[in-house]
Amino acid sequence: MISISETAAEQALKIMKENDLDAAASGIRLGVKSGGCSGLTYVLDIVEAPEANDRVFTLNGVRMFCDPKSYLYLNGTEVDYESSMTGGGFKFVNPNAKRSCGCGTSFAV
Repeated sequence: MISISETAAEQALKIMKENDLDAAASGIRLGVKSGGCSGLTYVLDIVEAPEANDRVFTLNGVRMFCDPKSYLYLNGTEVDYESSMTGGGFKFVNPNAKRSCGCGTSFAV
């Protein structure tokens, strides 16, 4: 399962509201793609609805969508949010990552 911290959930709901998206239907799409200095890069988008084969999780009032392939790499991950003048934003705490880059946006398994 993928989880989301209260801080990240609050930020996601704020973004959805600012973009006039219904939090009951829309959510966060989480995924991975090839790239980055460690091999795989995290993907996070605010979307209107899940896709057909997505796994859907609802925690702290936020729906999260993840495609089956990405879920293999993200199972057990927590999405967090940090406010910082340097390096703030959504962060992934992934127990599956064997190594990651210094900025935390890419990883290897």
